[in-house]
Order: sequence, then C-alpha cells, then structure tokens
Amino acid sequence: MTAAEREPLAEALRARIGRDGPVAVEEYMRLTVAHYYAGADPLGARGDFITAPEISQVFGELIGLWCAATWQEIGAPDPVALVELGPGRGTLMADALRAAATVPAFRRAIRVHLVETSPALRERQRIALAGLDAAWHETLSSVPQGRFLLVANEFFDALPVRQLVRVGTAWRERKVGIDRADGSLRFVVEDGGTDATPEIPPALRGAPDGSILERSPDATALATEIGGRIAAQDGAALIVDYGHGRTAPGETLQAMRRHRRHDVLAEPGEADLTAHVDFAALADSAGRSGARVWGPISQGAFLTRLGIEARAARLIAAAKPDQAFLIRSGCRRLIDPAEMGSLFQVISMTRPDRSAPDGFETAR
Repeated sequence: MTAAEREPLAEALRARIGRDGPVAVEEYMRLTVAHYYAGADPLGARGDFITAPEISQVFGELIGLWCAATWQEIGAPDPVALVELGPGRGTLMADALRAAATVPAFRRAIRVHLVETSPALRERQRIALAGLDAAWHETLSSVPQGRFLLVANEFFDALPVRQLVRVGTAWRERKVGIDRADGSLRFVVEDGGTDATPEIPPALRGAPDGSILERSPDATALATEIGGRIAAQDGAALIVDYGHGRTAPGETLQAMRRHRRHDVLAEPGEADLTAHVDFAALADSAGRSGARVWGPISQGAFLTRLGIEARAARLIAAAKPDQAFLIRSGCRRLIDPAEMGSLFQVISMTRPDRSAPDGFETAR
C-alpha cells in the first residue's frame, strides 16, 4: 500500500465522527493500528521501533531452547504446532528454530504457524524463513487443534484498549472527537450514556475524579482462547511484553514514530500505537479458562534464569571485537533494569498439572 493510498484515514475518521459522533478510543486504536500495519515494515533502526529479537539473536535462541524444554515436559508430542503471534520480521522464529535444531527430535516435530495480518510483514517473514514449510493465519482460531507451543513477543501491547474515565460518581467511556476551533482530533468524555462502573474492579471504583482505567477486551478474549486450548489439548504459552502486573488506573496509550514519542491523535495510522499490557487481567482470563498461569516475572530475571549471560559469553569468545561489543551491549539492554529488563514482563500458561516451566519458580 502506497503512502498516497494510506493518507485518507484521517479524513475518513473526521467524516465518520462528523456523521456519527465521537468514536471510542478502542475503535480509534483498532482502526489506526490496522491502517499502520497495512503499510510498510515499521521495525528496525529506519522504522518506528525495535523489538528484542532485533536487538540480539540470543533472545530468540533462548526462546527456542525454552520451547524445546517445554515440549519435553508435555510429553514430546510429534507433531507439535509452534505458533507465534505477531512474528514481526520473522527474526525471533528464525533464531528459535536454529536453537531448536540442537534437539533434533523437537525440530523434526515442529509445524510452524504464524499469526500475522500485515502483508508487508508476511513478506519479510517469508524471506527470513525461506525454505521453511510454514502456515500463515489471520487469527489464532484458524490454527489447527492439537498440542501446541505459543510465543507472543510485543503482540498484546498493540491490541486496542478502552479508556474509562471517572467523572463524578460514574465511569464514562473516553472517545475521540473533533475540536470545532481547528478541526483537529481531540479526546472527549460525553455526558450521560452508559455508566461503566459495573466493569470497574470494586477496589478501583473509588479512584479520584479524572482517573483513567484501560481495559482490553481483545486481549482478555485472546488470553481466554489460549488458556482454554491449553487446558483442553495441552501445550504452553509464553507471553513477553511491556506492562504491569497489577490492574490499576493510569493512562499508558502512546504513539511512537521514528523512535520518538508522537502525539496519539496526530496523523492517525502513521505511527505505532500501543498501550501497556495488564498482565493481571490476562492471567485472570487464562486462569478462568482452565490454564495455570506462571508469573509475571521481569524479562531480566527470566532471561538470566535461562542463561543469557553464559550464552553471550560463548558468542563473545568467538567474535571479533566489534561483534563482541554488539553482543554484550545487546544482551545488557535486554536484562538491565534501566533498559528493558524491568519494564518488560513475562508470563507462561500451562495445563494445571504441569510443573513450573523453565525460568519460572512460582505460580499465581
């Protein structure tokens, strides 16, 4: 899709709002994210953001070894579906499969399934996984039933969120409307309408006036689907993303363009729009569907337990000085609390009778 073909989204939004009234933040995010990912590849130094697999090959390799160990724990099924949600450029999967080759029986058993809606990213994934017999899907529901291992790295943060605002004694839906003064998009909270208080956890209903609580029905529905499949068919899931382990008020919706913060309402569909993941809500939904949830733990702690430092040391020992610097700095970025180590969290889902997956010590 060319830039010229992508431009009308802002006009279409204004026309829709002018005709039907303000749109909920959830719908605004759904439209803009879909538009954004329908265009060019947004990842990397020349794009808008960079993910862990692009920072260091060690990340994907450790995920691949985690999958191999978990496969053995669930009885070494052959075949087994290896599913990735939002595979980006295919880098994580390529690195994971390379590591999986160290366990030949596991590598032979794998059937790769990639859940990706972006045509541009699908093409990048085909290049990265050239020669691999993989299947692409629009949604998880079309992945064949059976035992599976699922990985989702920085996927849930792009799912739409509702924003509910405390106004007086009620909670109202935050929406996107049009500023009559200059025609720009702006946030609005309409008077009247449905009071969303019943949707707010009881402990949070008394939050101060003006507080914002973000909820993602798409994320919790997907966690329910994953947990239900694991409980019924066996398997495991690993979810890595930035977010918080406890549901609490706070606005986290943000936009990134060319690695810089961008106005969420400016140039809709031309910037990466995300929100922090509510891991407590994911865990609750998966648990209610029958799965056991482990974590969340910090990405730094998880990767350290998987042996990131030892793996980096082996690579550095065989690397040239400039390569060694990149390996060392990349791994530090992944685990350092001041970088990605604390902000990013990790949870796993297994069947209730399974023991703790690698990297996890306690269950919820």
